[in-house]
Amino acid sequence: MAPFASRRVRPLTPTLSPEYDSTELVEVRGEGGCALVLPRSSADRTDYMVRTMKSIARLAPPVLTFIIAIAAMEAAVRLFGVRTYLLPPPSQIVHTFFADGRELWGAFVQTSEGALSGFGLSAATGLIIAVALSSSAWVQRAFYPYAVFFQTVPIIAIAPLLVIWCGYGMPTVIASAFIVSIFPMIANTLSGLRSTESSLRDLFRLYGASRTATLLKLRLPFALPNIMTGLQITAGLAVIGAVVGEFIGGGGLGSVIDVARTQQRTDKVFAAVLLASLLGLALFALVSLASRLTLRRWHESER
Repeated sequence: MAPFASRRVRPLTPTLSPEYDSTELVEVRGEGGCALVLPRSSADRTDYMVRTMKSIARLAPPVLTFIIAIAAMEAAVRLFGVRTYLLPPPSQIVHTFFADGRELWGAFVQTSEGALSGFGLSAATGLIIAVALSSSAWVQRAFYPYAVFFQTVPIIAIAPLLVIWCGYGMPTVIASAFIVSIFPMIANTLSGLRSTESSLRDLFRLYGASRTATLLKLRLPFALPNIMTGLQITAGLAVIGAVVGEFIGGGGLGSVIDVARTQQRTDKVFAAVLLASLLGLALFALVSLASRLTLRRWHESER
């Protein structure tokens, strides 16, 4: 029998037993087309159990893979006698988290501030630029190649210029995160705005809708899945840009990694890199949650 993964609520008129005369019955439909008709309380419990089992099934493979990989790394390092400055065992990295926790946590907070600021700036600016580029084919042909060129310039090559222009500290970090992460927002939003169905545009034009009304009520909602995809990519790139900016501008996890490298503290490098990765995953998860809450009622990608 297929699992009962989706739920459709429909009041039914009971005919088999009088005990359901005052109870709304719920049809719980499975993926294979089979269905059960249950009282609402039983359907709620069934639906909760199904969602819980699906969540466990999604989380189990990556968690098990992570545990196996960590155990294999620990065993390999100790079995083959790998020197700790080349590849520290995971147990030593965990010890570093506790021994240098205050320094790592302070650096994590600084990197979070720079990454979040760069992410927010990229999201807002990228959306505005994409709307402007989509307003006219001539505007897009004139300016979009410069957006592509802006993306192809290696950030590490222009980082010294950012220090000259913005100075050391947070401004350079935010600028680096902004430069690295803005292009996916522009490209995905522009693609979504251009993919609006022509029949819907003609319908809005037929009813005399203004360009602003068409943008707010048709083109932006139609482009929302692409915008969410752009935000997901931008979230991860903003963390990368922030860490690169910290290599040059100082502060945060980038500075911790750079100093630990000169001290051959490979365990501390791994700890800082892991924190940066967790920050990127957290931002990606938040954007994915927002995407699910926004799109799940009407778009197939989040159902």
